[in-house]
Amino acid sequence: MDKVLLEFLEQSQDTNLKTAHYPKLYSDLNMKTSFGQGVPARVSWIAFTSPEMEVSNGYYPVYLYYKSLKVLILAYGISETVEYSETWPDEIYANEIRIKNYLEGDIPRYGDSFVYKAYKINTEDGITVMDYESEAPVSGEQIVSHLDVLLNYYKQQVSIDVRDESSTVNQTLFYMEKQLEDFIIHNWDNTEFGKNFDLIYEDGELLSQQYRTKIGPIDILAKHKKDGHHVVIELKKGQTSDDTVGQIARYMGWIKEHKNDDNVEGIIIAGAFDEKLKYAMSLIQNVEVFIYKVDFRLEEFKQ
Repeated sequence: MDKVLLEFLEQSQDTNLKTAHYPKLYSDLNMKTSFGQGVPARVSWIAFTSPEMEVSNGYYPVYLYYKSLKVLILAYGISETVEYSETWPDEIYANEIRIKNYLEGDIPRYGDSFVYKAYKINTEDGITVMDYESEAPVSGEQIVSHLDVLLNYYKQQVSIDVRDESSTVNQTLFYMEKQLEDFIIHNWDNTEFGKNFDLIYEDGELLSQQYRTKIGPIDILAKHKKDGHHVVIELKKGQTSDDTVGQIARYMGWIKEHKNDDNVEGIIIAGAFDEKLKYAMSLIQNVEVFIYKVDFRLEEFKQ
């Protein structure tokens, strides 16, 4: 991991935003790297998430590199986009320091996450990693050790959540609509939506999925490629057709008022189109329905 981290720090110094060559898994956790979307972000990051969480929706260990300060934080990360129902244990909130209270200077993002380890980065002659407070050199072995301790702590917390049958983590781990939502986001450019709409990013972070509003999170919020008008996409999740249509109408009304978008549209994604959904939609303008189909196959394993 120390070599990957050094490459990450080196790439953070330039305008290369490509991440395809970085590992996707580390220590049985999903690993995601970002240098920004479209333009370089002020804070590049590497996040390690359990399968049921996203960087925009969850809590997780994360490297945050504050470029202007030349400071790398290994943090108890907390999503800025969606307030996840589970979070770090109370002991973290009681004993650890938030980044915004730890660092001096411009903290453009992620200030509410907590510091686990902090490093100063010297870029004058290659990359040198030092302890933030003592400025003593930090070896690759120490970097890996720090990360592994935090990841193991995190995995213990997640496993406790999964064993608790009442936990949101357990309830949503194999929730079909959540998996469908993730599939649509991850394969956006290959879907019908990707042809006409763009996902919304801010400073390199995806905002479209579980877009936060004062009346609840929108499953997916996107924008028209041509005119920039918004489209609210909602999955029909174990609720009545009346509730689904009422929900998307509320979100469309919120976008209309708070984003000054009189042409906001809505899309409902359902497993089937029933009569109730048909009549519930009859008086709602600018709403379409898409039906998803799951193709499940078994193939014989041949040695």
